[in-house]
Amino acid sequence: MRHLITALALVLFAAPAFAQTKPADNGKPPTKTQQLNEERDELKAQYELLMQKQKNKIADMEAEFNRLSAENKLEAERQTAALRALKDEIEKLYTGNKLSDEKLKADTALMNVELQRLTLENKLSAEASKKELEAITASILKIKAENELLSEQQKKLILADSAEKMAIDLEIKKMDLKERQLKFEKLTLDSRMDKLNSDLVLRSKKEEWKKESNTEPVYENQPFKKGVLTVSDRRIPLNGPVYSKSADYITDRIHYFNNISTAPIFLVIDSSPGGSVMSGYRILKAMESSKAPVYVVVKSYAASMAAGITTLARKSFAYPNAIILHHQMSTMNWGNMTQMKEQYEKAKEWERRVLEPVAKKMGISIEAFRKRMYESSSDGDWEEFADKAVALKWVDHIVDRIEETGFVKNPDSGQPAPGSRMEFPGLEEKTDDTGRRYVSLPRLEPFDFYFIHNPDKYYR
Repeated sequence: MRHLITALALVLFAAPAFAQTKPADNGKPPTKTQQLNEERDELKAQYELLMQKQKNKIADMEAEFNRLSAENKLEAERQTAALRALKDEIEKLYTGNKLSDEKLKADTALMNVELQRLTLENKLSAEASKKELEAITASILKIKAENELLSEQQKKLILADSAEKMAIDLEIKKMDLKERQLKFEKLTLDSRMDKLNSDLVLRSKKEEWKKESNTEPVYENQPFKKGVLTVSDRRIPLNGPVYSKSADYITDRIHYFNNISTAPIFLVIDSSPGGSVMSGYRILKAMESSKAPVYVVVKSYAASMAAGITTLARKSFAYPNAIILHHQMSTMNWGNMTQMKEQYEKAKEWERRVLEPVAKKMGISIEAFRKRMYESSSDGDWEEFADKAVALKWVDHIVDRIEETGFVKNPDSGQPAPGSRMEFPGLEEKTDDTGRRYVSLPRLEPFDFYFIHNPDKYYR
């Protein structure tokens, strides 16, 4: 039994080492609650160790008391046996030798005295054992009282720990509540911001909606019906003089529209005085090679090279009061006589290439065409209103109304509508020393001539 108690004490003594709180796996310092738990576990382990030590001490004292009791009992039994043996010896001596009766009595008296002495010693020993047992009992009670005191202290520590933990939990809950309140306020603000953003987006979309007609352009293979010409967004403006940049602008769009479909393309001339024969010829060849028909529409004025483009188009349309003007090609030459003669021959060839197709469409020769120019006007500028030019085959059809279905964006929205009237870049109006306004035309490329109507010398 004693060995079993000792083994249990050793196990309990080793247990606190395993009960200690391990540090956090993540390497972070323990929180205050973890520290309190570790201190509580340490006090608990110390208390259990102390209890085990006291239990071991009490067990040792009880074992010692049992040993002493057993020894006293054995001693009493030994004395009793000795006394019994002595009595037996006395009786034997008494029966066997009555001669020594007095001596026997004396010995018996001595033996009684010794017996009394031994009895007294046994009594004293029992009293001493009793006192020692009382002392051990008192010690046990004292240890129990100390243990109860330690238990009370442990309870107080646990209560204090619990109170502090509750206080910490309360603070955590307060912080959690505050965080939720802040999240709720943020969600409320986000909701208001989302609503404001939605309103702004809706307002922006409404403005965008207002910037467009929200209708689709009309594409018709036969766009001219009952005096009405329907123009789609496949339209290309030609305004101002014809030169390299305007030719680039027009031919690029003809090619682009051809890569989309073969629906009609509209080359719309609001007002053009003509220009470079080389650039105009590029436009004519792009129109001629286009798979999609390119229709020319004149709204106000087309002269010289612009008039040639109108007349030579696959189909041409014009308002009745639009003016079409044909005349001889004019240009400026510079150089010695031989050079000017060469330039004159080149100019004649360009005039033949540009005017001869127009005269051929009219059904007359180029000489007759040139003669009729001067019959119409002494300066050779033959101009006709479009409703008169139809008979001359300068224009194919007169239109009463033009429906521009390609203008689907608001012209005042800051973005130029596709095909809106424009002067091509590079031509800037200036004022000369006399106060007259003019535009400087760009330098012609080699072998090129200006075919432009310029009576007031506005283009220089």
